[in-house]
Amino acid sequence: MVIIGEKINSSRKQIAEAVITGNRMYIQNEARAQRDAGADYIDVNAAAFEGKETEYLKWIIEAVQEAVDLPLCIDSPDPEVIKKVVSLVNKPPMINSITLEPSRLDGILPIALEHGASIIGLCQTDSRLSRTTAEKVEAAGGLIDKATSAGIGINTLYIDPLVFPVGADSDSARATLDAIEEIMRRFQGVHTVCGLTNVSYGLPNRRLVNRTFLAEAVALGLDAAILDPTDKKLLGVLRAALMLAGKDRFCMDYIKAFRKGLFE
Repeated sequence: MVIIGEKINSSRKQIAEAVITGNRMYIQNEARAQRDAGADYIDVNAAAFEGKETEYLKWIIEAVQEAVDLPLCIDSPDPEVIKKVVSLVNKPPMINSITLEPSRLDGILPIALEHGASIIGLCQTDSRLSRTTAEKVEAAGGLIDKATSAGIGINTLYIDPLVFPVGADSDSARATLDAIEEIMRRFQGVHTVCGLTNVSYGLPNRRLVNRTFLAEAVALGLDAAILDPTDKKLLGVLRAALMLAGKDRFCMDYIKAFRKGLFE
């Protein structure tokens, strides 16, 4: 299971303030906390700073890499921004993200190929977001075809079937879960990834909904997640779900994480 730590995101007020004021220590402490909690990648995002995204993303990358020796997930919708910052990273990164929009594909696939980057592919065309299971699987197939035709290894491609608020559409979570299962069955070697927070938008006790969705997704094959690894209850559910899904040989990862106090 690949854990992508989500906390260094400019949409969070505390992160935005730290970046604007140059509070390097705050950013670095967030990176260290996620590393210590078991993150495999640290997501870095400055997309909220319109007109200054490149400048601030460079600063974030430098600050994070001073603090932790983990690969980064470069999170930007703009291929030009990614192109300008990717040379700064110390390890092969993950790029978040491509869609089936030609500008995103043409802009990002060559960068990923040159730098040995993994890629998150959103199930989204240039005209719509994929909402039904069939649409998600069709978009996944298109992404895989485009990426592999460009020379990207299928094992470095992470398909995000998109998560929508279940409070607005009671069938949306089921559609995503079914898509995860079908994508993992149909396209051998590819990965699936999800962010969790959208599913619970507008509902009470959002963390409970997020945890439950994660457990169901893992049972159906999800093998990467963008989440807060410092949330001990969430990590406990993740470790238990992996164990019960037969993805933790002799329960060793669960036991080790428990002994380290990584979950409640």
